[in-house]
Amino acid sequence: MAEPVKKKQYKVVESGSCKASYYWEGQMTASGETFDPSELTAAHKTLPMGSKVRVTNKNNDRSVIVRINDRGPYAGGRCLDLSKAAMKKVGGTGAGVIPVRYEVLSKG
Repeated sequence: MAEPVKKKQYKVVESGSCKASYYWEGQMTASGETFDPSELTAAHKTLPMGSKVRVTNKNNDRSVIVRINDRGPYAGGRCLDLSKAAMKKVGGTGAGVIPVRYEVLSKG
């Protein structure tokens, strides 16, 4: 009999709301890795590199957990710049910019 798959348990250490955009151009990230639009990653101005963040689209309640690996966004009113894959998971690629709820996670 197979062992049940354990879901990772996280503790929320910080949360808030803002607008999120997305990007898809290949470039170097602030963490030194090459940006891959198919990875579940995001840019944030101040969170430590490697932070895990649950991002929920307020329009449809779909969420995704991303890893911070870049700095930005630098457009007004936005706090996260998601990879194209992450934005697709939350159903926001048609809009370009979406209202989100975010939760910074730590392993619980």
